[in-house]
Amino acid sequence: MTIRIVVAEDQSAVRAGLVLILGSAPDIEVVGEAADGERAVELARELRPDLVLMDVQMPRLDGVSATRQVVAEGLADVLVLTTFDLDEYVFGALRAGAAGFLLKNTDAKDLVEAVRTVARGEGLIAPAVTRRLIAEFAAPTRPAAAPPGALDALTPREREVLAALGAGLSNAEIAVRLEMAEATVKTHVSKVLGKLELRSRVQAAVLARELGL
Repeated sequence: MTIRIVVAEDQSAVRAGLVLILGSAPDIEVVGEAADGERAVELARELRPDLVLMDVQMPRLDGVSATRQVVAEGLADVLVLTTFDLDEYVFGALRAGAAGFLLKNTDAKDLVEAVRTVARGEGLIAPAVTRRLIAEFAAPTRPAAAPPGALDALTPREREVLAALGAGLSNAEIAVRLEMAEATVKTHVSKVLGKLELRSRVQAAVLARELGL
């Protein structure tokens, strides 16, 4: 299966480099390029790609706001790629529904693999920011994102899947742990996200930690 991707980056030289790297992969096709956030949203609406690679700092509409629009409209998954690992960008992107967050110092091979990972429906966070992310969302003084009783809507099996997401497991790893088919795992993940009104498996993982799962 070919992964159709839109690259949103305001610096033309950087954008050209990303397009070259991704376009060289046999299973990735760059179908559109955007130099600002508004154009990224427009292209997502027009082309319905599988994934948008989104820079954070862009003119007209920043990457976090653009991510929020793309995800809210169900247009594509979003992988945020930025020079900055500031907490405001990391948390902002994930709260907006980004499926992953990478830094621009990621090497070419890892960038291609990150695109494939997100395209498979799995979340991905740059190792450099993972510890800060966990510390932020697992802090005992932080209120849970879900209201009391939110888990009541989940079946016992769905709670097990949510807990596995909180442990950072991929769909394949969840399938092994819970002894079920990977296709069944995907169905359970979709149901968990829908019932808890979450936009991505990354948000589900954060919530699982908040709720002590």
